[in-house]
Amino acid sequence: MSRRVVIIAAGSRGDIQPCVALAQGLVARGDDVRLVASGRYAPMVGTAATAAARKDGGTGRGGMELAPLTADPTEILDSEAGQELLAGGRNPIRFLGGFRRILGPMAERLLAECLDACKGADLVLGPTLGLLPRHLGEYLGVPWALVHFQPSQPTGAFPHPFVPRSRALGPWGNRAGFLAVDQIAWQLSRPFINPWRRDVLGLPPLPLRGPMHDARRTGRPVLACFSPSVVPAPRDWPPYVHLTGYWFLDEPDWEPPPALAAFLDAGPPPVYVGFGSMRPEDPEATARVVRSALREAGVRGVVQSDPETSDDDVLAVRDVPHAWLFPRMAAVVHHGGAGTTAAGLRAGVPTVVCPFFGDQPYWGERVAALKAGPVPLPFRELTAPRLADAVRQAVRTPEMAERAAALGRHISAEDGVTRACEVLAKIA
Repeated sequence: MSRRVVIIAAGSRGDIQPCVALAQGLVARGDDVRLVASGRYAPMVGTAATAAARKDGGTGRGGMELAPLTADPTEILDSEAGQELLAGGRNPIRFLGGFRRILGPMAERLLAECLDACKGADLVLGPTLGLLPRHLGEYLGVPWALVHFQPSQPTGAFPHPFVPRSRALGPWGNRAGFLAVDQIAWQLSRPFINPWRRDVLGLPPLPLRGPMHDARRTGRPVLACFSPSVVPAPRDWPPYVHLTGYWFLDEPDWEPPPALAAFLDAGPPPVYVGFGSMRPEDPEATARVVRSALREAGVRGVVQSDPETSDDDVLAVRDVPHAWLFPRMAAVVHHGGAGTTAAGLRAGVPTVVCPFFGDQPYWGERVAALKAGPVPLPFRELTAPRLADAVRQAVRTPEMAERAAALGRHISAEDGVTRACEVLAKIA
C-alpha cells in the first residue's frame, strides 16, 4: 500500500544526498516521498525524481517532490555567524549554540514551512536536532522515526563525536557525554519549540528533561545511515537502532566534461582537494596553500574552485559527482563531512580529512583508526608543508592504500538504502 513519506532533510549537500537516495528507494517500492530541504537543492531532487520515474517504467506507483525551505545553507555559512560556527570546532556548546543564533531568528518561518510540508503525511522522518519528527508526528497522529548521520545513540563503547574527552571516564563517561549533548540541544531549542507546540500545534509543552528520553523509552526507530565497517554497532545499542549502511545517491548517466576527461588521461591519478559547503574565511589564501602543498608533494591535483584558475598540473572544477570522481583519484582531501567521507571510503582510496567543526573531526579520527588515511589535519592548522606531508603519506604508503581498497570493497557490497526501506516498511 502506497504511503506519503515526508523526509526532513535540512542542511547542506552532505545531509541532503543520503535522504534523496533513500527517497529513490522508497519510490521504487511505491511510496510517494516529499523531501523538505533548501530550495538550492531543487535540481538534485528533480534529477533523482526523473531517474526514479524512469526506473518505474511509467507505472506511476510512487513519486518524489521537493518542499523547499527558504533557508540557504551556503548563504548561512558565508555569513559572519556562519564563520563563527565553522570556527567552533567540536565543542558541543559552541556548535549547538551557533546553530541557535543562526536559526533562532528564522525558526518561526522554518517551522511553519516544515508543518505545511507534512500535511497528508503517513510517516515523518528527520534528524534529532529539535526532534521535529516527534512533534510533527504527534500533531498529525502518524508514525515517525529518526535519522542519525553520525553516532548519536548513547553507548559506553565510545564517546559522542562532540565530546571525545569523555572517554577518560570510561563507559560511564561515554554514555554521560551522549546524554549531555541531548540536554544541550534541547535547552537551546526549547525556547522556540515549546511555544510552537503550544500556540501552533496545540500540544502541551515538553518538560525540562526534553523528548529524547521518551523517544528511547518507547523504542522509537532510528536509522543510522553509516557503515558497520566504519562504525561497528556497540553491543549496548538497543534493537530499535538500525545500522543500515550508507545511503548513496549515484548518477550513472553522468558524463565528464572534455577538460576533466583529458586531464585524467594526461598523467597519473591526481589528488582531489575540496571542502564541500565549508567556506574558508580567506578562500584565496586557502587556494594558495592547497596548490603549494600539491606541488611540494609532487602530485597532480583536481581542486574544487573556479575552472578559470586551472593550470598544467591542477585542474579546477565546480560540482563533479564524488561517486564518479573519487575512484579515479590517488587520494582525496576534504573537510570530513559524513557524506563526503562515505564517498571517499567507498571509492577505496586513501583519505586526508581537514575538519572544520561538528562531527568532522570524529570522521577524520575514524579514517585514521581504520588506517585508510593519515591522522586528521584540522583546517585551522592547515599549512602547505603539513598538507604536503599528509598527501605524501596518503599516496606513498602501500599499507594505507591496501586498507583503503579493502574498506571500499566492504562498503560497496552493502546496500544501506534497501536495508533502510525494509525497516521503514515495518513501521505502522
